[in-house]
Amino acid sequence: MELVGSPLTTTCAHPRSTPTKFLPAISTMASSYKNRFPYYPLPQSFSLPWMPRAYYKTAAINPTLAPLSKSSQGLAPSKMLPLISNRTTLFTRYTPDDWYKSNLTNYKESETSRHNAERLRADTSRMILDKYQQTKRTQVQSTQTLGERVNDIEFWKSELCHELDEMIGETNALTDMKKRLERALAETEAPLQVTQECLLHREKRMGIDLVHDDVEKQLFTEVDIIRSCQERLQQDLDKAKAQLASNRAAQHELEIDLVNKQAAHRIDDKCHHLRNTSDGISYYRGVERIDATISVPESWAKFTDNNILRSQSERVASAKVRDNIENLLTVTANEMWRQFNRVNVAFASRIAETADAKSKIQSHLAKTLQEIFQVEMNIETIRKAIRDKGPPLKVAQTRLDERTRRPNMELCRDPAQLRLVNEVHEIDETIQSLQQRLRDAEDTLQMLVRAKSALEHDLAVKANSLFIDQEKCMGMRKTFPSTMRLVGYV
Repeated sequence: MELVGSPLTTTCAHPRSTPTKFLPAISTMASSYKNRFPYYPLPQSFSLPWMPRAYYKTAAINPTLAPLSKSSQGLAPSKMLPLISNRTTLFTRYTPDDWYKSNLTNYKESETSRHNAERLRADTSRMILDKYQQTKRTQVQSTQTLGERVNDIEFWKSELCHELDEMIGETNALTDMKKRLERALAETEAPLQVTQECLLHREKRMGIDLVHDDVEKQLFTEVDIIRSCQERLQQDLDKAKAQLASNRAAQHELEIDLVNKQAAHRIDDKCHHLRNTSDGISYYRGVERIDATISVPESWAKFTDNNILRSQSERVASAKVRDNIENLLTVTANEMWRQFNRVNVAFASRIAETADAKSKIQSHLAKTLQEIFQVEMNIETIRKAIRDKGPPLKVAQTRLDERTRRPNMELCRDPAQLRLVNEVHEIDETIQSLQQRLRDAEDTLQMLVRAKSALEHDLAVKANSLFIDQEKCMGMRKTFPSTMRLVGYV
């Protein structure tokens, strides 16, 4: 039974049972609308509009004696009240004034109750309207705050995308520079091997040509320069690898931050577009008491700003490393080429000197051979002259021997005897002088032969040196890499 004149939705005096079909059954709802909290149906008053006047109905009272008749059923006739006509011993309990005062009191209490009820209804309507407006205003503010948050996320996401593109470009540029550096470092191995082989070949020079000349000095200098260039290139290569690792670490942080920003943007944008009529909204009891946040707006913006600043600083360092590598490639290529040219000039000068010395040796050898021939002819002439002095000596000595057989006084020391003696002496002296000249000529011939042997040996030494320098060394040095290859270009 409802209170007469009370709204149908009131719950303070006569609570009504909760409707059983306020929401559809959980089993009929889509799985995406299910939540992790148990379902608690709300009272009907929470789901009705805030205007309560539409839910009042007109009171109607038809007084009957049914309650009295019902309450008297089941009683014995002796226990029922006697009829008024039979109440001879009744007396009046209240006076008419009491009756009027009771009525006035009831009227006043009813009026007071109605006044309080009307005031309560007015206050309730005003409160419902105020709370409705407050809820709507709060929701608008939350929507605006979410929109601002989405804009902030979009801003930082665009900054992260821009910085990530810049970092990827810088990393690719540094990777290309590292590859150039590796190619340039590999190209220095061939010149170093050529220079070392030149030194090994020049160790095969013979005799006096095994000299520590300017070519050898320049070759040792070239070895030192190439090794110095390799050390500097290797150092910059290590720096480039370390910088690439730093770049990739900063890029990884940017990518993680960007992925998180995209996920947060998707979630907040979804929240920003949620309305009271949107699908998928549901109750999540106690979710407002869960604080899973780990940052505040300042630390949140500072985190992304630090990632961007770190990436920018790594990009600046990477650009500096690239500039240093570019300068180093140019410097090392110029140094190696200058030393290569110095060595080639020293080789050319040495080859010219060796060729000139070889030509002179060949000329001297030709003259020596000619002189040997002349000396041999002279020796033959001297020997023939000595042989030619034999008959005259025999004649003179035979004459003297025959004249020793003259008898007695005929053994006269006459002018003929003296002349024959002088002739024998003259011929002996001539033969002795010719023999001395023959010995001198033979000594000269031996000296010329030794000179010829020395010239021939020296000529072979010069030919060997000339072959080593001109054919082997200079032949290998024709394969020295170009400047473009020394700076890392293919």
